[in-house]
Amino acid sequence: MVSKSENTKDTVQVLTESAASHVGRIATIITGAVRDVAREVGDWATDMFEMRDAARRSQEDDDARRAPRSEK
Repeated sequence: MVSKSENTKDTVQVLTESAASHVGRIATIITGAVRDVAREVGDWATDMFEMRDAARRSQEDDDARRAPRSEK
């Protein structure tokens, strides 16, 4: 027969192990979410840079077409 104190120790041990496992899984979920959010923000920023560059090139092309042509 197991003493009351040993039974309590075993219960605390199992609860501690369970808590550690759950906290570890939760941390993994949070880490993945942070990684995914960072990736999406980075992709969005890349899109903005590409759109800005495309708009700049378009404006340069438009300016070049409107500029008076010099004769050679």
